[in-house]
Amino acid sequence: MEQKDIIIAGLQGIVTGLSQQADGHMIQSRIFAGQGFTKLADKYAEHAAEERGYVEKCIDRILDLGGEVKNEAKEAAPVITDPIEWVKYDLQVSRDGLAALAPLVEAARPDLTTFDLLKDYYKDEEEDLYWGEQQLALIELIGVQNWLNNQL
Repeated sequence: MEQKDIIIAGLQGIVTGLSQQADGHMIQSRIFAGQGFTKLADKYAEHAAEERGYVEKCIDRILDLGGEVKNEAKEAAPVITDPIEWVKYDLQVSRDGLAALAPLVEAARPDLTTFDLLKDYYKDEEEDLYWGEQQLALIELIGVQNWLNNQL
């Protein structure tokens, strides 16, 4: 498989997986809004919009590289109503995503346009990982109820 084909396949994987994540984050946003956790609702609504932006950028790059964009089937993902369990789950998604993304970023290094796109996406995902870790540490420090009160 040529390097360009590897990059296109990786970008397609991001399009498929990240569009699923964006939908999941929008759903979680509405759940948290319904529970009165306005800060969490806003965070995940913004996160969903940001992810859709990366999906669009990846689609555009696939097209620039002469690839064919696919609307692939996506695996079901859990909907979690407990905010703390959601943060734990989302943190693991970030860890897994970064581990899968790193080799693609490296493979794209000779293609500076794709490399820059993937590097920016990697940084964004890394910030999400740090946020999740920070929230769980904060929960340990101030307690569940205080953390939940801060999310209102």
